[in-house]
Amino acid sequence: MDYNLKEFTGRNERLETRMTITKSYSIGFPTKFFKDNNIANFKFVVLFYDEAKKAIGICFTNDEVRKNKFAIIKSNAGFGGSVVVRSFFKSFNIDPAVYYGRYDWEKINQEGFGEIFVINLKENIKNIPTINAISST
Repeated sequence: MDYNLKEFTGRNERLETRMTITKSYSIGFPTKFFKDNNIANFKFVVLFYDEAKKAIGICFTNDEVRKNKFAIIKSNAGFGGSVVVRSFFKSFNIDPAVYYGRYDWEKINQEGFGEIFVINLKENIKNIPTINAISST
């Protein structure tokens, strides 16, 4: 009997497609998301925010002259990348300790910008101080 066996080479590879907001003011792009969306071909991101919907838009670009861009930090080992966006979070009063976690995304086409990946922020209930915790301190 003939088999067409292929060696599994994804050991220790994160097969996650959701983006991550970290407590250290960054947005992470895991390996699978990075590869599936050819993020290695881009140098920067431009961010957008919809305050009413608490949605972050992420546009990948190579535009060197674009203002307000953030450099993508790429893993040397090929494990995806991230952007440190402290000023963005602070500007819109987004507390990453409240909103950290993994996020599903949707891709939209925004006139004048092209493809934008959108994530909708959600609060981590366990990280929001309760009234009892506040009054006991």
